[in-house]
Amino acid sequence: MGYNSDEIITDRSRAQTFSAIPIPTDSKLVIARNGAVAAEQQECSNIGVEILKEGGSAVDAAIAAELCVGTINAFSAGIGGGGFMIIRGSDGTSETIDFREIAPAAANNSMFKDDPELAKYGGLSVGVPFLEWKSHIKSRVLHCSSTDLMFYLDVRYLNVNLNNFRYGKLPWKRLFEPSIKLSRDGFKIPFELSKHLEGTPDLAAIYAPNGILLGEGDLLKRLNFSKTLELIANNGSDVFYKGSIADSIIKSIQSTGGIMTHEDLATFKPIISKPIQGYYHGRKVMTLNTPSGGPVLLSMLNILEGYRLSREGLDGKNLHRIIETLKFGFAMRTEMGDPLFTNNLERIEEIMTKDFAAKIRKNISDSITFEPSYYNPIYDVLEDHGTTHVSVVDKYNQAVSLTSTVNLIWGSRVLDSETGILLNDQMDDFSIPGVPNYFGLRPSPYNYVQPKKKPLSSCVPVIIEKNGEFEMAIGGSGGSRILSSILQVLLNVYEFDKDILESIDAPRVHHQLLPNEISIETGYSEKLMEELRKRNHSITFVDFNAGKSEIQAVMRLSNGLVNAASDYRKHGIAAGY
Repeated sequence: MGYNSDEIITDRSRAQTFSAIPIPTDSKLVIARNGAVAAEQQECSNIGVEILKEGGSAVDAAIAAELCVGTINAFSAGIGGGGFMIIRGSDGTSETIDFREIAPAAANNSMFKDDPELAKYGGLSVGVPFLEWKSHIKSRVLHCSSTDLMFYLDVRYLNVNLNNFRYGKLPWKRLFEPSIKLSRDGFKIPFELSKHLEGTPDLAAIYAPNGILLGEGDLLKRLNFSKTLELIANNGSDVFYKGSIADSIIKSIQSTGGIMTHEDLATFKPIISKPIQGYYHGRKVMTLNTPSGGPVLLSMLNILEGYRLSREGLDGKNLHRIIETLKFGFAMRTEMGDPLFTNNLERIEEIMTKDFAAKIRKNISDSITFEPSYYNPIYDVLEDHGTTHVSVVDKYNQAVSLTSTVNLIWGSRVLDSETGILLNDQMDDFSIPGVPNYFGLRPSPYNYVQPKKKPLSSCVPVIIEKNGEFEMAIGGSGGSRILSSILQVLLNVYEFDKDILESIDAPRVHHQLLPNEISIETGYSEKLMEELRKRNHSITFVDFNAGKSEIQAVMRLSNGLVNAASDYRKHGIAAGY
């Protein structure tokens, strides 16, 4: 079969060989010649591809798609949040951008002790969004903001980065135009947004404009938000950091109990660095260091590499090994935190080594699982859910893996009515001294609140190379399930010989050490479940369509074609050309 540069093929998914689940009717594999975008909303994937067709880079497409997601699915992401990003240039050089929110300068580690709910809702829960970065490189002033990260990346604001290759190609304003139009003219509420609208009284100004809550298929307009996007697109970043937008954001935060100031916004800087990396059966796996979940993912891959899972396939023993690796992985995660504050960098480096993985494998029994204390956790385990991911590759193999979040669904519930910006509640990702978490575990000193400190995150954007060439960009949403989901998708591709759609569609297991039970999506055979029970596992089933975690990925095949898939669990569909 021949392909031309504009041709896209979409296929319904095939049944998984190790499960008996119904085939998802809205699950599609995209096959493209040039490039592809995998976002959680089909309209946003399409917007990204239109940018690629116009000659835009993967970075251009990622920011346009991400702005779209923040416009439609505001409960997941937006310019009031933050995240992590890894970029691979077409010349093979890579770097990461940590734009995770930080605690305000007036924050302290006892601020939520008397009322932990204040870390979840209201102005005090808001971490400083990624609003400004100033640095002089070749006499240029760089600016950066949450989803507006592209002020750093767009060529019109920066034509040289730390590795001396260009990122953006299209005008900055062009990247905003699709989302400005969507928010101004309106869009039909998709199913995924509609199911999160119940119980959002603080957001009634947008989602119940006439006193009646909107539902699936209704036209939604975000007029104030469209004006905000226009201001940023037309005037650059200063209006976001120092002008009317910044004034409005601070006023909303402080009027709802927050302590953030204009100075917090003006002095916040992203962290630009080289990715951390490991190898899985010879492939280079690149991701970010803490406070992301990158070190844990690399460690778990190292552990499982030693088993050669492909020889026996996904039988009961190998599924048990994967679960045990997850339990050790989440025990390691309890030692993570902002590396600028934790003072345990040597330990983090050790966790990512092959030698450490070999020691862990010796402590995994093929016949039985153990109580949580066996895995040596230090402190607690956190979750976050209001997250989205975009994976992109362009025809020159520039690739982007971008995960952004407002933390919990709908973030802080603080909506700045003047700008239409929904603000995050990232302060809830810190540990609170003396207050056990949801599972009764004591809090982690590695993750206590400190001024200008970043909270721990489960986000893990990943880019993979084979023989020095781009192969895959992958990431996801779903709180602590991001780690387990990405791990299993990678195993499905590299161990169990599935394409990227089959790998994402397949049912998944999750174990985060506490509670001491496996959360399993329905769809596995009863034989596999019995194998786990014989090894003393406690099992809790999750509806296969519940959407607990969602993965977006693009993959360049050896024949030069691109495969792309967005997780049907969040009703996503990728696009390509």
